Amino acid sequence: MDLLGAPAGLLAVCLILWVAWKTIGAKKRNLPPGPTPLPLVGNLLQLRASNVAGRLQKMSEKYGPVFTVYFGLDQVVVLHGYEVVKKILVDGGDEFLDRGSFPSADKTNRGLGILMASGERWLQIRRFSLTTLRNFGMGKKSIEERIQEEAEYLMKELRATKGQPYNPAMVLSCATANVVGHILLGERFDYQDEEYRRIVRLLIESLRLESSVAGQLYNIFPRIMDYLPGPHQTFFSNLSDVQAFVGRKIKEHEKTLDPSAGPRDFVDAFLLKMEQEKNNPKTEFTTDNLMMTVYDIFFAGTETTSTSLRYTLMILLEHPEMQAKVHEEIDRVIGRERPPSMKDRLKMPYTEAILHEAQRFLALIPLGFTRVVKKDMELNGFTIPKGATLYPILNSALRDPKQFKNPYQFDPGHFLDEKGNFKKNGADMPFSAGKRNCLGEGLARMQLFLYITTILQSFHLKHPPGVTKINLTPEVSGFGNIPHQVDFCFSPR
Repeated sequence: MDLLGAPAGLLAVCLILWVAWKTIGAKKRNLPPGPTPLPLVGNLLQLRASNVAGRLQKMSEKYGPVFTVYFGLDQVVVLHGYEVVKKILVDGGDEFLDRGSFPSADKTNRGLGILMASGERWLQIRRFSLTTLRNFGMGKKSIEERIQEEAEYLMKELRATKGQPYNPAMVLSCATANVVGHILLGERFDYQDEEYRRIVRLLIESLRLESSVAGQLYNIFPRIMDYLPGPHQTFFSNLSDVQAFVGRKIKEHEKTLDPSAGPRDFVDAFLLKMEQEKNNPKTEFTTDNLMMTVYDIFFAGTETTSTSLRYTLMILLEHPEMQAKVHEEIDRVIGRERPPSMKDRLKMPYTEAILHEAQRFLALIPLGFTRVVKKDMELNGFTIPKGATLYPILNSALRDPKQFKNPYQFDPGHFLDEKGNFKKNGADMPFSAGKRNCLGEGLARMQLFLYITTILQSFHLKHPPGVTKINLTPEVSGFGNIPHQVDFCFSPR
C-alpha cells in the first residue's frame, strides 16, 4: 500500500499546485477572472458540452463581460455582451483579424482557404473571393434571377406534396446549394441526383455532428478524441467526402478550361489566377487553397442559409397571426401573379423584421468564431496576453437585454419603429460583424427573402393532423443551434 500511496500522494500534490498556480498566477498577471479550472479537464464540468452558450451566459452573470475559462489545458478569454463583442469585431480594426484555435476546423481546413486562414493568406483569398463572387452576380440582378428560377424548382417540389405532411429540410438545402453551386461550379443539380443528395445530406449531418456533445468534446480535448471512436470521427469522414467532391469538380474544370474564353465561374477564375501567379514562390493561389476556399463557401453558404430558412418557416407555422400579417403584406405589395423580387423588400417592413428576428432568435452560430490576440492588450481593465484565444460570443450580442427589449422572446418589434418601418440594430450580427463578417451575408439575406415570400405567396403553413405545437428551442446546441426536424403541411392558398 505504501508503494502505491507515495506516487498517488505526489500526483495529488502536483494537481493541487497546478490549480493554485493557475488561480493565483491569473490574479498576479491581471487576467480576467473565471471559474477555477480542474487539472487536465479545465472547466469542462462547468461548461457542459451539451449547451456551452447557456453555461457561458451563467458565468458572465457572475464574472462579468470578460472572463477566462479553460478548454482542457487551453486558456480562452470569453467576450460576452454586445459592447465588448463590438470592441473586438467592429472597433478592433485589423488587430483581431487572425483566427484563434478551433480544433475541429483546424483539422479539416489546415489553415487553408478562407474560414480558418489568417494573415496575408486570408487577406489575399478574401479579397479575391469577394471580387470574384461579385463578378459572378452576388448582390446583383443576375443572381436574383437565378434565385427566382431556383424558387420555381422548389415550389414544384412543395406543390407535389398536395398539402400532406412533409419535411422540407432536404429540398431547402438542395435549393440553397444550387445557388451557391451556380456561382462556384457553374452548374445546377437535379434534386433527385443521388450523388448531389448524398453531398447535401453530409452537409446537413455534419453541422449537427459538429454541434453534438462529441463535437464539443473534440474541441476541448482534440489530442485525446483523435484516438477515440464516436460521432466526431463521422464528422471528419463526412467532410473528407465533401472535400473529395469539390476536388473532382476542380479536376473537371482543369480539363475543360479555355483561358481565351474567360472564366465560367469561381473555380475558373481561381485557376486563371493560379496561372498568372505560377512563377511567384509566395503565391497563395494554389490548388490546395482553391479546394479549401470552394469547400468553405459551399459549406457555409448552403447549410446555414437552409437551416435559417427552415427555422423561419417553423416560426411562422407556430405563430399563425404573424404568418397572416406576412400573407397580407405579400398580397398588398406583390400580389399572386408575379414572382417576388428584391425591389419589393423595402415595401415589406414586417416581412423583413420577421426574417431578421428569426435569425436573431435562432442564433445559428451562437459561439461565433475565435480570434487571436496579436500583442498584449488591455480590455475592460484586464490584461489579455499576446497569443490568447478570444471567443466573441455572438449569442450574447443577439440576446443582449440592453439592445433588445425581449431578448428571449420572438418579437418582430425588435426591428420595427413606432411607425411600423423597418429599423436596423447594430447588435444584429448573426453573420458576425466587422471586416471578417460572413462574405456571403448579402446572398444569404437575398435567398431568405425570395424563398420565404415565394413560399408564402402560394401556401398556408399548417401543422400535420394531430399536431398542435412544435418545439422552437434547438434540438442540439453546441457550435450551432440546430432546430428540430418537423413536418409541415403546405396548403395551397
